[in-house]
Amino acid sequence: MDKEAFQTDLVQWFQEEQRDLPWRKNNDPYKVWVSEVMLQQTRVDTVIPYYNRFLEKFPTIEAFANADEESILKIWEGLGYYSRVRNLHTAVKEVVADYGGKVPDKKEEISKLKGVGPYTAGAVLSIAYGKPIPAVDGNVMRVLSRILLITDDIARPASRKTFEIAAKGLMYHENPSYFNQALMELGALICTPTSPACLLCPVREHCQAFSKGVQDQLPVKTRKKNTKHEDLLAVVLKNKEGKILINKRPEKGLLANLWEFPNLKVVPLLDKWEILQDFLATEYSIDAVIEHAAFTEVQHVFTHLTWKIDAYEGRVMSGNIKGHESLRFVTEEELEEFAFPVSHQKIWRAYKERAR
Repeated sequence: MDKEAFQTDLVQWFQEEQRDLPWRKNNDPYKVWVSEVMLQQTRVDTVIPYYNRFLEKFPTIEAFANADEESILKIWEGLGYYSRVRNLHTAVKEVVADYGGKVPDKKEEISKLKGVGPYTAGAVLSIAYGKPIPAVDGNVMRVLSRILLITDDIARPASRKTFEIAAKGLMYHENPSYFNQALMELGALICTPTSPACLLCPVREHCQAFSKGVQDQLPVKTRKKNTKHEDLLAVVLKNKEGKILINKRPEKGLLANLWEFPNLKVVPLLDKWEILQDFLATEYSIDAVIEHAAFTEVQHVFTHLTWKIDAYEGRVMSGNIKGHESLRFVTEEELEEFAFPVSHQKIWRAYKERAR
């Protein structure tokens, strides 16, 4: 491969064809960092409104460091993978406390921050500071596997080192920011997982997979194990004052510290409303009347798990929630201020639609 020609063709294409994205307006390391964390496992078009709202609420690294967790989870609500924003918050507080609010520009220092792995470190250092450090994610591994005909299984963690070495070898030192972003952009727009648009590719002449006609066979990636499935019942439960019962999830584990409607896992059975009544009586000492038919069914897919939630409506007849610190009765207006997982946001929207 003619490395210089590859670098020139790739970067020139990016200069001319790059998408107009809000995080490309400047190279502020805090803003670059936020965008890269948001973009992990999330589509660009989904991230854009979240990114804009986030920076409107937390325009500086100090503003974000001083924020409380409830407001952080609320602004992130719907993006998923909530550990990302928790880690980012912890790391930002470290930056304010230990580095005077300046994101470290050395790999050894930034890599010590909570949640900052090799990809995030490379992205921030190259884009914000112009450091010639690779930023290798799934997109980049796919591109490099085809360009360089690398057959290592990208599902194996050990393979990442191979691709990082490859990216380092190709690095365009005159403009590391554009080089790394160009590889990402190429993977997102042209060198896609299926049916890559090779005829539109600016570096097609340098691609070994294309020259051998095996671009559709790369990258090598083993299949994931089957995901687990769970059936759940949930209830939107109102008391006599018209307030709604919500529950805060545990501090650790899936969807930690988010709010939800009372729910439980079940095996598929008939008379689910009776199960909910028994659950509320046993778990929370609440006597409730539950409608016999679910008002909505919600399907939700995680990377390792799928949920099917049947949601019911109910009324509290007697009982109280004293002694249950995770429970709270709130008005409909107050409920909008709490951060809920996507599945329970869908339940709430369906409930409101039904009430109209």
